[in-house]
Amino acid sequence: MNRRIMVAGNWKMYKTIDQAVALAKAVAAGPARQGLDVLLCPNFVCLEAVVRAVAGSHVQVGGQNLHWQDEGAFTAEISGPMLRSVGASHVIIGHSERRQFFGETEKTVRMRLAAALRHGLKPIVCVGETQAERESGQTDDVLASQLAGGLAGLSAAEMVKVTLAYEPVWAIGTGLTASDEQAQQVHAFIRAWLAARFDNQVANSCGILYGGSVKPANAAGLLRQKDIDGALVGGASLDADSFLGIIAAV
Repeated sequence: MNRRIMVAGNWKMYKTIDQAVALAKAVAAGPARQGLDVLLCPNFVCLEAVVRAVAGSHVQVGGQNLHWQDEGAFTAEISGPMLRSVGASHVIIGHSERRQFFGETEKTVRMRLAAALRHGLKPIVCVGETQAERESGQTDDVLASQLAGGLAGLSAAEMVKVTLAYEPVWAIGTGLTASDEQAQQVHAFIRAWLAARFDNQVANSCGILYGGSVKPANAAGLLRQKDIDGALVGGASLDADSFLGIIAAV
């Protein structure tokens, strides 16, 4: 089954509005590729400006998080309706930095995922193990637990609307990258888990991105792997030439 490839840039807590607009326009000026989705996820301050900057282009825009409630007394939070109102089409959920620094759990991932689906946002749900967990042979168990908790209660019809992102925590912002073979092995495990939890059709339809120090130099090898359907890019997405270099490697 053919799955669309996605290259998504997670800009994290970088870029002022002017900087974000310039970067977004540079990415949008790059060539559109058939079968390839390009996504930019700026900080919330820059979100609306980036949507305007790429309007009419092949580039899509997403948020970096959302609250599970539509509104309420939740100071500094952003809701699904707010993301939709500024033109976001996607949202990242459960990024390892949210887990590490902000108390994200499988329960909150599941609630955020429900909110995203409720409001027609396309969720990218992140999973991944720490270096200690990998070294102790717990990678499969950790991922299975994160998948089971974060995706609990989803129907097959809902699951096909979800993109997953495998982001080994030990490779995020460290310069370390899983080898092509390591990444493929984990992506194959995730796809097999989906087949067991749902069915083969869901497993073969679901996009699974790799995230973890992806750069133009290593992107081609990673993206050639059978079960890797694109990249969730951090630091390398903050420079247009670097990000477009990853896109060119697809």
